[in-house]
Amino acid sequence: MKTMRLLAFITMAVGCAAAHALAQTSTNAPIASATNTPPALTEESDEKAWSVSASVYTYLVPDADDYAQPTITYDRGWLHLEARYNYEALETGSAWVGYNFGGGEKLAWEFTPMLGGVFGDTTGIAPGYKGSLSWWKLNLYSEGEYVFNTDDSSESFFYNWSELTLAPVDWFRLGMVTQRTRVYETDRDIQRGLLVGLSFKNLDLTTYVLNPDDSDPTVVVAVAFSF
Repeated sequence: MKTMRLLAFITMAVGCAAAHALAQTSTNAPIASATNTPPALTEESDEKAWSVSASVYTYLVPDADDYAQPTITYDRGWLHLEARYNYEALETGSAWVGYNFGGGEKLAWEFTPMLGGVFGDTTGIAPGYKGSLSWWKLNLYSEGEYVFNTDDSSESFFYNWSELTLAPVDWFRLGMVTQRTRVYETDRDIQRGLLVGLSFKNLDLTTYVLNPDDSDPTVVVAVAFSF
């Protein structure tokens, strides 16, 4: 029951944010649709625009407390800013700054090296990265970080989340996922699983099943919104 209330709250909150953003776009957003966009948009003007995304990953963990892991990112040109909570450990936050690289057309790539500070129940300094490689309808995405624990060096750890997906249509994707984490106890150093995702405009909903061969696998429900 607690988990259902949490999922309902998250879905409602993201839905409200989406409705608010769409309302702003239709009334007073500075960038219009393709039919009335000015004929010349320079690269400089694109670099001055902020890109914002927010997501909440809700973990349904067997024999442990369920929890939510929110993330928010801000990008402007080469600059990447990010904040996470419950990613490195429960009741722990982290703040990041990074540099965006990217290129390619048929084989498109993005890579962002980052440096973060971790605070809360776990304290440390973390170099990290996130990146993707896309070709045809395939996409490989990975993010990772190594937390140097400043309280206890023996607790330093490498975290990773990676996905390989196929999108037969724009609004649907499926694939495989791997995770390496210490947020909750698990018998597997690297957890593996399956994913299925749906997209509508700027809203994404994805369900992950980690360790599907277990009698009681871990389920992750992710809601993401970008604007």
